[in-house]
Amino acid sequence: MAKASQRASLQGPAFIRLLARFADAELSRTPPALSERLNQWFDWNRAITLSRALEGRLPAALDGPGFDSHEDAECARLRATLLDTIHAGLPATPARRIGAAEIQTHGAYAPYHQHYLGVQRSMQITTGTLRGRLRDMLALQSPAKARLAEVDAVMEATLSPREHSLLSRVPALLGMHFSRLHDAWRHDLAAPACPDISEDAAAVPCGPWLAVFEQDLRTALLAELDVRFHPIEGLLAALRSR
Repeated sequence: MAKASQRASLQGPAFIRLLARFADAELSRTPPALSERLNQWFDWNRAITLSRALEGRLPAALDGPGFDSHEDAECARLRATLLDTIHAGLPATPARRIGAAEIQTHGAYAPYHQHYLGVQRSMQITTGTLRGRLRDMLALQSPAKARLAEVDAVMEATLSPREHSLLSRVPALLGMHFSRLHDAWRHDLAAPACPDISEDAAAVPCGPWLAVFEQDLRTALLAELDVRFHPIEGLLAALRSR
């Protein structure tokens, strides 16, 4: 069975550790301070906008539908739907047989790549819409919470492009991980990496490595879902407080 790379004491958030394992890379033992990283992401225009949101006059409360138990339940339902989407399309057991040519051309990874991209799009659309709706509801509760909603809007506008750029690299890292697991399994079998790359090459059993990969893919999507829901959970906590 393919074994993951053994790296000592990977530090940092779970999602970052997971991606480092996929990339077979070391994490810095002294990551940059949050303030230093944010300084790289905020240009002066965004910094001024954030300063105004933090220190300016409290915005007036708005009119509109408020937050209640039905909205809370709807947020839980949307997250559950995304969880179902993550698990849909992946077999419970790797019953396929993959040809050597398919591995050589990365064709075997293509369905997983498309699945990840599709789930990413669903997460981005759902969480973006939900975050905006929760901000609107937060602005109705009090001037102080309206300020919090304004700050969140500035943070989303500033950090979302960076987040999108970073998360868009995850499918490629998974592709590298896919290939390494397959190559390690073939090596464990003491078989040539690609005995025949012709189109009619006989398919070989998937082996346990594919089950390992599928579980890693699910874990990555679940970790990304948690990352995307962090600001939403913060807004929900503010909405539930009185």
